[in-house]
Amino acid sequence: MDFVDIIFPLNLVPLTYRCPEVLKQIIEPGMIVSAPLRNRMTKGIVIGESSGNPPGGIREIHEVHRDRPGLTLNMIKLLVWMSEYYLAEQGLVLKNILPKEAFTKVRKRKKKSDIPQSQKEGQGDHKFTVAHIDDDTVTVLRNSLKKGGYKTFLLHAPSTAHEYSFLMETLPWVKNVILLVPELSALDNLAQLLQTKFGERICIFHGELSRGQKSEVMDKVLSGSIDILIGTRTALFVPLKDISLIAVLGEHSSSYKQENSPCYNARDVAVMRGYIEKATVLLSSISPSIESLYNCKTGKYTLLTLQGEMKRPGISVLNMRYEKLIRPYLSKTVIDASARHIRNDGKIMFVVNRRGYSSLLQCADCNTNVECPDCRIPLVFHKQDKSLKCHYCGSVQTSIPDRCTACKGYNLQLLGAGTQRVQEDIEKLTGIKTLRLDSDRAKKKSEIQGLIDSIHLKESRILIGTKLMTKRLGSAETFSMAAVLNTDTLLSIPDFRSAEKAFQEIMSVIDKIEPKGRIFIQTRMPENYLFKSLKSYDHESFLKEELIRRRDLFYPPFSRLMLIRVVTKKNIAGTLSELVDTRAAEDDDVEILGPHFSRNRQGKNEYKLLLKSGVREKLHAAAEFFLEAFKNSRDVKVRVDVDPIEI
Repeated sequence: MDFVDIIFPLNLVPLTYRCPEVLKQIIEPGMIVSAPLRNRMTKGIVIGESSGNPPGGIREIHEVHRDRPGLTLNMIKLLVWMSEYYLAEQGLVLKNILPKEAFTKVRKRKKKSDIPQSQKEGQGDHKFTVAHIDDDTVTVLRNSLKKGGYKTFLLHAPSTAHEYSFLMETLPWVKNVILLVPELSALDNLAQLLQTKFGERICIFHGELSRGQKSEVMDKVLSGSIDILIGTRTALFVPLKDISLIAVLGEHSSSYKQENSPCYNARDVAVMRGYIEKATVLLSSISPSIESLYNCKTGKYTLLTLQGEMKRPGISVLNMRYEKLIRPYLSKTVIDASARHIRNDGKIMFVVNRRGYSSLLQCADCNTNVECPDCRIPLVFHKQDKSLKCHYCGSVQTSIPDRCTACKGYNLQLLGAGTQRVQEDIEKLTGIKTLRLDSDRAKKKSEIQGLIDSIHLKESRILIGTKLMTKRLGSAETFSMAAVLNTDTLLSIPDFRSAEKAFQEIMSVIDKIEPKGRIFIQTRMPENYLFKSLKSYDHESFLKEELIRRRDLFYPPFSRLMLIRVVTKKNIAGTLSELVDTRAAEDDDVEILGPHFSRNRQGKNEYKLLLKSGVREKLHAAAEFFLEAFKNSRDVKVRVDVDPIEI
């Protein structure tokens, strides 16, 4: 190879370098090399021979690092695919998929166990409930593993315990496995469970390990001393060879989606890596995504369900229009049930979809809400520091207005309830000290862990929190009762996935309830198909209704979406509108919604464009049109989110 293309872990395209004669016999695609870049020697990856002799002066490769692992040919294929699909430079993708420890030797740490510290100290050490798994379902997956080749399965599990138990039944038959979990809390629980059975075969990898720990994992993987790798989304890119199985637990979780460019979804990339590696892919969830279930219906994936009778918590849907209310947001039925469960030594969970004290400050005379001046969304009152906060941009008002800006009246009232107000009221009504878990209560991970450790104490009987609570609680935590207080706010979010997200969030609450327990769902619209499906655990009817609605509105899975964010200090609304009109005139197969204006948390102008099309190639071409329009503008940043989770 006279000339080779090299990618560096920077936001750059591949660059061409000359290969010195002395290195031609040893250099191969995937190797780490040192080459001059921006007046300094920089390490990068050789991705292959250059297609032609480039014009002008060409610099030479300085050194080949044969002692450092690079990328396999399969991983290079995955990198190129990610770059094309997620519209990100190959160098930026490389920066995300290959840890820094691959480029530099790091001093090894002293030998420590891979078991998380909290578990070694006995905290959070709870027995895992083993669920019965029928052999027929496991056999289907085992046959695929024996046969070899690519195939994707979707396991619709009744509970997280069934997800874990299914893995326990499968892993003894397979080697070289990557297991992904959405949250670190889930990682701790699953790692402890697997290490009791598979011991030294298990290794943990996630983004919060130290450089020394990451380097140690890389050495174990390359030496072949471990063959089961478990971690969060970054573990997907660890260079484990001869992969036979990639499992993605809780596949519906938004935690698999990276917010920064490249905005990849680890679930979808896992499927592509399985295809490239000719491996079996197992997606699993207690509430699978609509897209994955649709892929089963179209034959792209194979659906696995577990047979047999399963005891599940009872679900009561309370119509708040007719319930006797103790507080405007709280029914007497819920409080009475709480008292019964407390008497029976049970634990209770209250789920509130709003942190703070009150959801909004409203004028009782003209119904005008006190809003954020930048975002135009209602401000939330926080009693602790007596402030109004915008939960989008983070702005804070320390002085509470006494007059309405619209009608100048003085009749401002606090409406709704956040976690602070619920905690205050529940303690008054029950006479029991409660624990609150939300992002206001615990901003640091150590604080969150401290609260979770407190939950296991016998005197902790009532827990109040947002969805942060259900995400952080491990699968071993069980409550006898839960109440979802403001369910309707989940459905009022302006997002075509709002019902799906509500279904998934409530299922995550149900997963924490004992089989003989009960969950109460408060709503003013019990006739909604969401509640009818939940009440009978009928996911199929919910899927059917969702697909009808999305087909009519041409939303995924019947179309593809792309969200473009344009951030600048300038006012470019007019320019963007002209670009939208120009692109729309060129191709009517791509629907462009927007631009929608707001201010981000840094106080800059943010314009959003939502692109919709049934043809992926045309959607990409439209996005590239907008990228090209601002590529020379230093003060305008454009970020493309392919297959966005939040819109």
